[in-house]
Parts: sequence; C-alpha cells; structure tokens
Amino acid sequence: MSDRDEAFTEYFAARSDAMRGTAFLLCGDWHRAEDLVQTAFTKLYRHWHRVSRYEALDPYVRQVLIRTYIDDGRRGWWRRERTAPVPFDRPDHTAATPDDRLMLLQALADVPRRQRAVLILRYWEDLSVEETASILRCSPGTVKSQASRGLDTLRTLLTRPVTTG
Repeated sequence: MSDRDEAFTEYFAARSDAMRGTAFLLCGDWHRAEDLVQTAFTKLYRHWHRVSRYEALDPYVRQVLIRTYIDDGRRGWWRRERTAPVPFDRPDHTAATPDDRLMLLQALADVPRRQRAVLILRYWEDLSVEETASILRCSPGTVKSQASRGLDTLRTLLTRPVTTG
C-alpha cells in the first residue's frame, strides 16, 4: 500500500463515523447516509494527491457531504433509488426517550433540504454562521434566515416538546 493510500485509509477510519452521523441527520436513513459518506470520501480520494493542509480536511469533506446531499435532492424522481422504511439500526445513547428521538428525526425529515442542512451544520456540527455560509456558498444572512425558518418549521412539526435531559 502506498503512503498516499495509507494516509487516506487512516483519515477515513478516523473520520467516517462522524461524517456518517452528520449524513444521517441530513437524510434520516442510515443506508442513504452510508451512500452519501461513500460518495464524499470517493470525491476526496480522487483529489487526495493535492491535499497539503490536513487540518482543513474536515471542513472540506463536510462541505462535499452537504453539497452531495443537496445535489442528490435535485435529481429527478426517475433517477433516485427507492428504499423501504427501515428501523434505525444504531442505538441511541442520549437522555432523550426513543419516542422523542423518533419524533424529532421524523420532524427533521420534513424540514426543507436547505433549512435542514443549515440546522445540522449550525446546531449538530456546531459551526459558526460564517463557516456554514462558506460551506453552503451563501451569505451569513441567508444562513440566519434559513436557521430561523428551519427552527420555526421544527417547532410547528413537533406535537409536544422534546425532552433533552
């Protein structure tokens, strides 16, 4: 195995789970999240020989992941794969009840794609408004308005408050 492949393998092993969690929050399906992560890392590997700043990899891969997710939603219905609803296959170790988590994930799935991307980058990935704007290639004002609208949409969709602890 070349040094290039070894470095990529190490990075993938260290960061793929975190990216998979972000992808799951975007799409609400673990299998689709795997596909999004695989696509993002494939795109990264194609350009791995040009990587010089390893400290900038996480933001870059996250940006590729978000754009892949948004672009996937733009594809026509005839080009999309069809999946049947499946139960979540990862255990939840948070203080919220399974019902709360399920309700929140279902509500998040009904938030428009762009708003959902902003909510996940801002509140799950804990990125600043400016970092989120850079990833989504929009203005900070757009990030703020999309976050506000996304939170309003979530509040509307949720039938009861979600316990977080």
